[in-house]
Amino acid sequence: MEKFSALFDKIDQVQSTNEKVLHIKNYFSSCTDEDGAWALFFLCGHRIKRLISGRQLLQWSMDLVGLPDWLIEESYASVGDTAETISLLLPRKETTETKYEYTLSEWMETIVKPLQKLSLEEKKEKIISLWKVLTTKEIFIGNKILTGSFRMGVSSLLTLKALSEAIGISREILSQRLMGNWEPTGQFFKSLKSNESNNKLLNPYPFYLAYPFEGDLQSLGSPSDWLIEWKWDGIRGQAVIGNEGVALWSRGNELISDQFPELIDAFKMIAPGTILDGEILAFTNDRPLPFGELQKRLGRKNVSKSMIEKLPIIFVVYDILEHNGIDLRNLPMHERRAVLQSLTFLSSKIILSELVEGLEWQNILTLRLESRERGVEGLMFKKKDSFYGVGRQKGYWWKYKVDPMTIDAVLIYAQAGTGRRANLFTDYTFGVWKDNELIPIAKAYSGLDQKEINELDRWIRKNTEEKFGPVRKVKAFYVFEIGFEGIQKSNRHN
Repeated sequence: MEKFSALFDKIDQVQSTNEKVLHIKNYFSSCTDEDGAWALFFLCGHRIKRLISGRQLLQWSMDLVGLPDWLIEESYASVGDTAETISLLLPRKETTETKYEYTLSEWMETIVKPLQKLSLEEKKEKIISLWKVLTTKEIFIGNKILTGSFRMGVSSLLTLKALSEAIGISREILSQRLMGNWEPTGQFFKSLKSNESNNKLLNPYPFYLAYPFEGDLQSLGSPSDWLIEWKWDGIRGQAVIGNEGVALWSRGNELISDQFPELIDAFKMIAPGTILDGEILAFTNDRPLPFGELQKRLGRKNVSKSMIEKLPIIFVVYDILEHNGIDLRNLPMHERRAVLQSLTFLSSKIILSELVEGLEWQNILTLRLESRERGVEGLMFKKKDSFYGVGRQKGYWWKYKVDPMTIDAVLIYAQAGTGRRANLFTDYTFGVWKDNELIPIAKAYSGLDQKEINELDRWIRKNTEEKFGPVRKVKAFYVFEIGFEGIQKSNRHN
């Protein structure tokens, strides 16, 4: 754990992305395949299933340090993170007290994973014994892993760049090898370093993302240089059709085939060796339903026949990444679109995205204002000569969303953030007036600059009326303008 803990510290302490890449590259260049697999697992944002709650760990630490409950609660409120609070409350240790230093893979395989089969009392005994010998930093990291909340704080693209430089395999190849479900084993990490082609049949390609467009449309040149489409408010997905079956993946790298069985049946009518990029929409009467309706499908292992009938689903195709088993991503956008238009989709569940053609920018600007009436978020601009890249790359794909709706609301609750913002109140709850009472309607975590955050934090501390654990009720004084894209009725709030 010592080397991995040092990597975590180095990443956390530098701002430069080049320095972060260098530290990650150096780690991958010198680690074992087993350690590399687990480090990559966490760097890519994966987490193990929670083995114990943070509240339970905090209670066990109370038993060890012998401090009154109220003082530990205040400590937690100040720090804002359970794992860090425990690591600071326990006796500080800069070096491990064990004669044998566990590697990261040994830690995960021989200590963490076996905890799954232990009783609560056995977990307590094992974890407390670990606290007594680990360093303060290792206690923090270990607690975060155990509670399923560990994050390295770097993007997957940055991680891919570092790994690519360390093992000499291109980012594009690594991206696809890391898509889908994979186990952090030494054998898997070793396979990443292979120069042989080992395409995973039902794995998607990395998604290409658009940048928000702000400014003058004239700066984009002629509209004829762009493919212009509606921006749908659904779930981005890739349909992978292979000889061994069909898989539907979300942009979050989750397999969602079981949640949309009617789409899987539709994709089976398409020739194997095809990968389509598009949007999953709840759709009826020739228009999309609100996103909240689509969410009812998510997380279900079995979708009933009645739900399929009540909530019709379609897949709007706007790109093709593979055809007849050939990777098309390096073809220009207009050529990929021509391939798409040559296909015949036999199911009404699959439709080709509509292009907005033959208009000048002024007409397109007017058309964007109709977005809400059409049930879309705005427009997409894709350069006709653009390739299908990886991640978010500026200048080739733009999303031109309709301006958000706004409402004035009163700040009524505040809570400290996490990570770098653990000592500042940055998570806010807002309310509106109803019958002389402020009713909570929304939370917000972004939109203020650092100077405004610091100013508001000082005000919150001086104007707290009540405390509910880490949450503070503040004087009804500050009014904010909140931007939002939609309204969803809550079944849990007033």
